[in-house]
Amino acid sequence: MKGIQVRNIRAIARKEVYHLLRDFRSLYLAFALPLLLILLFGYALSLDVDNIKTVVVDREKTDLSRDFIRRLEASPYFRIQAQFADTGAVTEALDHGQATLAIVIPTGWTADLRADREAPLQVLLDGSDPNFAGISRSYISAFIERYNYSLLADFLNRQGMEKIHPPVDGRIRVWFNEDLESRNFIIPGIIAVIIMIVGAMLTSLVIAREYENGTMETLRSLPIGAAEILIGKAIPYFLIALTDVLIAVLMGQVLFGVVMKASFWFLLFASSLYILVALALGLLISSVTKSQMIANQVAVLLTYLPSLLLSNFVFPIINMPAVLQAITKIIPATYYIEILSGIYLKDLGIGYLWPQMAVLAGMFAVLAVLNVIVMKREGIG
Repeated sequence: MKGIQVRNIRAIARKEVYHLLRDFRSLYLAFALPLLLILLFGYALSLDVDNIKTVVVDREKTDLSRDFIRRLEASPYFRIQAQFADTGAVTEALDHGQATLAIVIPTGWTADLRADREAPLQVLLDGSDPNFAGISRSYISAFIERYNYSLLADFLNRQGMEKIHPPVDGRIRVWFNEDLESRNFIIPGIIAVIIMIVGAMLTSLVIAREYENGTMETLRSLPIGAAEILIGKAIPYFLIALTDVLIAVLMGQVLFGVVMKASFWFLLFASSLYILVALALGLLISSVTKSQMIANQVAVLLTYLPSLLLSNFVFPIINMPAVLQAITKIIPATYYIEILSGIYLKDLGIGYLWPQMAVLAGMFAVLAVLNVIVMKREGIG
């Protein structure tokens, strides 16, 4: 069995570069689409809940009700859109999406407070988005609890009693993402999706294109091995994907202020390994399908969508059904996003992240062997 010839790899790589330069659509997919994804995900996708659109019905119009509304408006989590005179306008505002939260202060509320009686008020929430509604409910509950505590403190002060100190004093400190900004997790995570687009989806076309163009017979007749063809075709896309990683890192830092805490060189090393997995997966899809159209559709189903939906990027894996949780174990992006989280948020190195690196290396080894086997069955090498 002859060894791998660098000259053969260089020739295949040169051929693929020429094709990329002639194919505007591939270049667009390689560079323009990743840039667009970074901008869209960075600016449009946010998992933070603030500026909750709120409407109020104040049937009291007393000093206490106005004080309650002022405190609510001063909170960064609520934005009062309007104050209505009746609940009919509240219903219309919730129905038309003009508000997601409504507060109705009933008649007699102030009198109940001043008489130290229970003073209920109505809180209406739009539950169309359960996640947003759940967080909004937590915010308004915490706000009302703080307001109750301030009223209790005033009552004790009027009675000449000492202020009550709660027995449990929870001192909360947030680690890793101190500002609780979702973009600090989203921007690194989108790198995994970009690599799958550039790596797997583009390479899923390269072998299939040879079949459709009728040039596979020419490759079979050449003194070139299967590994040489695969490596040569992967090299241009490896460089493109690595360039996209560098662009994403730069844009994340310049536009969104997302800076990695761990080593930049470790990021390049981990990204290179993940790129190899994506390229090997794309080449395998291309070799098996032998059709560019089918290869593209299969690549979307097997690489892009799982990387976006089943990798702990947007949706937490722990909330998924057991079957989907098992599937996430074979998705490369799951491990790469864990690595990115460790690099960007936790300042972890290979000493902590080696299990994820080992899984990616094992995936690449398996995919590489499968690629060579498939190509040899096609009469190459």
